[in-house]
Amino acid sequence: MDKVCPTIEEAIADIEDGMAVMIGGFGGSGAPIELIHALVDRYKKTGSPGSLTVINNNAGNGKIGIAAMIDAGMVAKMVCSFPRSSDPRAFTDRYLAGKIGLELVPQGTLAERIRAGGAGIPAFYTPSTYGTQLSEGKPIAEFDGRHYVQERWLKADVALIKAELADRRGNLTYRKAARNFSPLMATAAKVTIVQARKVVEPGGIEPEHVITPGIFVNRIVEVADAKQEEALLREGADT
Repeated sequence: MDKVCPTIEEAIADIEDGMAVMIGGFGGSGAPIELIHALVDRYKKTGSPGSLTVINNNAGNGKIGIAAMIDAGMVAKMVCSFPRSSDPRAFTDRYLAGKIGLELVPQGTLAERIRAGGAGIPAFYTPSTYGTQLSEGKPIAEFDGRHYVQERWLKADVALIKAELADRRGNLTYRKAARNFSPLMATAAKVTIVQARKVVEPGGIEPEHVITPGIFVNRIVEVADAKQEEALLREGADT
């Protein structure tokens, strides 16, 4: 099955209001900037998709990427580990105004909750937040004399991720640290949409180099000259 879309707009066309959207990236590393900004452009033209729950490591920086989504008013809730950044104004301003929700999750727990969602594990126990505000209202259990907090899986309607190479059947590789959360998110979403630096024919990726198998990928769009969030911030880019 050929999973390549001719345009980014077609790839994201069925993302709807109220969806949960996982977005790959650790800061700018691995962030699918073109997919994100295509969504922002669509929202500015049509008012949709809005009221999104966005799951990511952080809550954006400046007015680029996820911060641009927040600044546009598309995001109802962030599920993340780091809502602060070098320029967190987009999230901070809306949060202090009561216009956006926040579910704060330790980074390791965030990754494991996403992995659990993809693996079909409804809940697991971790000691990470025991005795803190983040454990309030959650089941606590004791194992071998130590207290653990129950955490639930995280799943999403859509995952937006960035790959280095993709073949037409959806098999993916990643570039170094840009891999981060993306392989986990691809397994935990109903629909995974990928922007790849290069699309090759089936067989163009050595099987042992495949990180995300094509079974977890629904759509691919080639973006040969993808923008980097940090470079855009240095240039003073604005949505």
